[in-house]
Amino acid sequence: MAIGRLAVAGYRSLRDLRLSLDRLTVVTGPNGSGKSSLYRALRLLADCAQGRVIASLAREGGFGSALWAGPEAIGRAVRSGAHPVQGTTRRNAVALRLGFSDDDYGYAIDLGLPVPVPGSAFFRDPEIKVESVWTGPLIGRANGLAERRNALMRLRDRDGIWREVPHPLAPFDSLMTHGADPRDAPEVLLLRERMRGWRFYDHLRTDPEAPARRPQVGTRTPVLAGDGSDLAAALRTIIEIGDEAGLARAIDDAFPGTRLDVAEQGGQFALDLYQPGLLRPLKGAELSDGTLRYLLLAAALLTPRPPDLMVLNEPETSLHADLLGPLARLIAGAARHAQIIVVTHAPALADALAREPGAGLVTLEKSFGETAAVEHDPPSWVWAKR
Repeated sequence: MAIGRLAVAGYRSLRDLRLSLDRLTVVTGPNGSGKSSLYRALRLLADCAQGRVIASLAREGGFGSALWAGPEAIGRAVRSGAHPVQGTTRRNAVALRLGFSDDDYGYAIDLGLPVPVPGSAFFRDPEIKVESVWTGPLIGRANGLAERRNALMRLRDRDGIWREVPHPLAPFDSLMTHGADPRDAPEVLLLRERMRGWRFYDHLRTDPEAPARRPQVGTRTPVLAGDGSDLAAALRTIIEIGDEAGLARAIDDAFPGTRLDVAEQGGQFALDLYQPGLLRPLKGAELSDGTLRYLLLAAALLTPRPPDLMVLNEPETSLHADLLGPLARLIAGAARHAQIIVVTHAPALADALAREPGAGLVTLEKSFGETAAVEHDPPSWVWAKR
């Protein structure tokens, strides 16, 4: 399942952003254009399937700081400079909306301000106002599968009849976690599990104390951890049950003549990197930040269990310019097995990836505090009404 449409409204600088996504999508733009906000929005969508979207917003500083801070609309007069940006009377309810769809299924969530509860200390927590799961790219009256409005949830059975769930939902409980019944809502369960399989890599550690530099107790590891702590075990797993030849090619492409081995001693796994001209292999603690990061990215991208979606945030960090070409080829190869979104501020990496067959380039810019996609035809999108 590949995401074809992504919609975000009311989140940070993303007042109303709709994007068409390809099998390989490259998101770029200058500093402060909203790349990080888009990446965080994708993570929040994934958190919906885990039932922790509200907790994630709290970690970002709370609901108030995550909301779009500008006016509801920016008129032509403001954009032309004829009138200054001014606050206006709000016509619509405060809302943070996230959604995506493909040809098979779609999902959207609408979060808003809580209803005050006397004596409660959680009056700053946002509430889930509306959630929807449907078939096809756009939600309509005839293709809904599940929906919740405030505390009420209903599911559509195999005969097309809506059935109300007798147990009301708490304002912080998601339909994706409390409505994914294998008997009554198998499609919701399927969509939830696919979303739970999305992978995000934005904190692959390469500092001197990074766990990936030290020998680690290893078990079969088909999926690299988010911080790369189980790198040696992940690489050994690729060697034994994955694309060993592809891993060897990726390393030789980046470091000609170099060979990788993963040594095992007493149940602990450690990296051995054999480079031309050296009499002994280099250990993890001796690798440069760039070399270690490339190995981490190789382990993530060559996973024996590709996800539906993998998102890489600034993978070029610590990499020498000479490694951007090999990295682009590594990412393009992985995109044959998984949908990949790359958020980058490196023009060389963005250009190299955009030249790949079937790749799409999204360039973001910010105007009057709002993030927009340059020369991008936004797809149609419909939000369910509260």
